[in-house]
Amino acid sequence: MFKKTLCTALMLAALVPAWAAEWMTDLEAAKTKAAAENKAVLIDFTGSDWCGWCVRLRKQVLDTPAFESYAKDKFVLMEVDVPHNPKFDKELRARNEKLCEQYNVRGFPTLLVVTPAGNRLFRRIFPIRRTKRH
Repeated sequence: MFKKTLCTALMLAALVPAWAAEWMTDLEAAKTKAAAENKAVLIDFTGSDWCGWCVRLRKQVLDTPAFESYAKDKFVLMEVDVPHNPKFDKELRARNEKLCEQYNVRGFPTLLVVTPAGNRLFRRIFPIRRTKRH
């Protein structure tokens, strides 16, 4: 029985990525960690319970093993969530809304890459809309 359990555990461990993405929620802590690890901070501004594009970006890109593998050596990951759920931590929501103002976030989802000092390196607002040319 022990051998079966051990074999099953080892097989499951092989299927799970060695590095699971850790999404931080405190910018100062994320910047400190980024400085210590010589990385940038990738910030995902999201509305996790109301923004369809946010959910789609998370599922199809940010939560994939390919992205996690790419990001692990380059970024400290941070999520700034502004949900509609009234049960969401009010202090965290106020802090997140302040970050949206600080970085002039007007649409969701927005991805932002900043230095450990907080300076913006890259910004992308999704979805990217393409217009037809006539």
